[in-house]
Amino acid sequence: MTATASSERGPVWRVFIGFVKYGLYAALLALVALAVAVGIAMSSLPDYETLQSSPNGQTVRVRAADGSVIFEMGPSYGQWLSYDEIPTVMRDAMISVEDRRFESHFGIDPIGIARSLKVRVDRGRWAQGGSTITQQIARNLFLTNTRTFGRKFREIILAFAMERRFSKEQILELYLNRVYFGGGAYGIDAASRRFFGHSARELDLAEAAVVAGLVKAPSRYSPTADAEAAIGRASVVLDLMVETGRITPAEAAAAMPSEVALAPQPRRNSVRYFTDWALNQLDTLIDETRAPIDVWTTLDLEMQSRAVDSVRAHTPAGAQGALIALDRDGAVRAMVGGTDYVTSNYNRAVTSVRQPGSSWKLFVYLAALENGYTPEDRVVDEPVDWNGWQPRNSSGRYAGEMDIRTAFAYSVNTIAAQLGAEVGTHTIADMAQRFGITTPINTHPSMVLGTSDVHLIDMTRAFAAVQAHGTAVTPYGIVKVTMEAPDTREQVELYRAEIDQSRVLVAPYVAAEMTDLLQTAVATGTGRAAQIGRPVAGKTGTTSSNKDGWFIGFSSGLTTGVWMGRDDARSIAGLQGGRAPASAFADFMRYAVSSRPVEEFDTEVTLPDWQLEDEEDAYFGDPIEEEVFVDENGMPIERPGVFEDVRPYEDVEAPSNMDESWLDEVLRRNEPARRAERRRDPRPQAPPPGNRDKPPPVVRGQEEQPNL
Repeated sequence: MTATASSERGPVWRVFIGFVKYGLYAALLALVALAVAVGIAMSSLPDYETLQSSPNGQTVRVRAADGSVIFEMGPSYGQWLSYDEIPTVMRDAMISVEDRRFESHFGIDPIGIARSLKVRVDRGRWAQGGSTITQQIARNLFLTNTRTFGRKFREIILAFAMERRFSKEQILELYLNRVYFGGGAYGIDAASRRFFGHSARELDLAEAAVVAGLVKAPSRYSPTADAEAAIGRASVVLDLMVETGRITPAEAAAAMPSEVALAPQPRRNSVRYFTDWALNQLDTLIDETRAPIDVWTTLDLEMQSRAVDSVRAHTPAGAQGALIALDRDGAVRAMVGGTDYVTSNYNRAVTSVRQPGSSWKLFVYLAALENGYTPEDRVVDEPVDWNGWQPRNSSGRYAGEMDIRTAFAYSVNTIAAQLGAEVGTHTIADMAQRFGITTPINTHPSMVLGTSDVHLIDMTRAFAAVQAHGTAVTPYGIVKVTMEAPDTREQVELYRAEIDQSRVLVAPYVAAEMTDLLQTAVATGTGRAAQIGRPVAGKTGTTSSNKDGWFIGFSSGLTTGVWMGRDDARSIAGLQGGRAPASAFADFMRYAVSSRPVEEFDTEVTLPDWQLEDEEDAYFGDPIEEEVFVDENGMPIERPGVFEDVRPYEDVEAPSNMDESWLDEVLRRNEPARRAERRRDPRPQAPPPGNRDKPPPVVRGQEEQPNL
């Protein structure tokens, strides 16, 4: 009986023993393979110091002129805290909520994995992770978040390798300094500064519970996004800390996450137009793309705030407004690209192109002044017909004879047309390009009234160049870029702006005469609403049908341009440059220059020799010693009394960097023919329009501009 049973059981038993034997062999081989894989992974792991200094992307911190951080882009990393520097409550909170058996397992947690599998079976989907802290940091540093068995296997191998290579303290330190907490913050120090405004060294129990609760779902439990959800999650963390024996129930009850004080969030809306514009230039300034950098800018936060308020207060309903303020060296102190960045991030201060209206007359009069006109020259406001183009004044009337200063102050269209015909539209276009206009310029007659589209920033820099006595002003927003040296923790300078204001655009006397005209326009003309109780020079601009309103001016070293209009270029009732834009300018400038000394404009004109020298004296030797005067019949007479007050001109020394040949080339003076013409008529009068310059015919549909 026994022998029979034994014989019947023999083959089955042998098969069973064979399965066990081969299973043991397979398990042994798997262990060997695992050991080899772990060994290979250990050998490929970087050392701990390398892991400390290898963040997952570049952090860009943008700072205002006072050094305060106004915007952060990319991942944010705080200071690296050693294990001993991390508060105990923070370590305990993280272990309790993420890996309660962290201190005892060997890289993976079998109990946690079993629990995760059970939940998977019960719910039919993965709802609970079984990853340990070691697995999480291995995945964050070396792998992706794809849910595949291959990735999970590599994660386990790396976790085993890290547990063999590093201590528990090092792994936890690495985890707490690298894990993502939301809001762009990586590591507990960045999270603490982001949400509470202080270093993670100072975290208390309630704050630690809030931070620890973020890891599971950073966006869902962010205290700045959903304070109620963050408080609820922090309470769960405190309960888990009690459950694991890390704190007592009394300590949990006293923590009170609901009373945690959050750091005020930066008002990014008002500065994003500027930061978008400035950061777009980084690629051309530096090559560093990995290490965290600080971008130090020119933005004055108080001026920026006042600029935003001024634009919003004066922009007509349904319209948009833009403002840009340049310091005397080109530093952008304020930039408003629209009434609200959240609603529209389109930057109308630097990107939009619109017709400038009569503010374009800056270039018309600059060209005229450079070609010999002076503010006192007399011109006649009368009907003009320039090759079929007949501009009209907004008043519909003609005032007759007036001087250039008055014509500019009241933005008389017919006078601008006469000057344009005299100097030529190509000369005006050249002047505009010389002063920084980067958009295409048409050369039809109506261009003298501002029919070419321009950028607000370009127009503002042109006016700034006039204030700078005719030297070029280049707008800039980045002062320097720095990074922290990994070895010394000192700030290393990667870039610093170099300001070049040596390029002369027009002679100083031309800029002085232009300033004379511009300040008259504010004092008595169309720009009276821009007065601020100190010297101001500027010009209004209004396009046809009140589609665009401009005011650009300067005072005390600050040049500000304001534009208002609709994005769809529809008419706005009552929109004129001398109203809302000029009022916004004045509102902003009263504050912006209030701490600056009052500066009187330098409008004293020192004319060049070719305008001052007497014809005979300059080219036919010195005057004779004896002065002889004759009457109409050639008979000698006494010196007339009308000449008694005449004083000879003093010799004027030209600037060293502006010799005549250089001026001839840069200012495009046609010498000597033009000089000879000026000697015959040193005070040119406006000729009948169309007789001296024959520009292209007018294109149908060109709109006439109001004289504002």
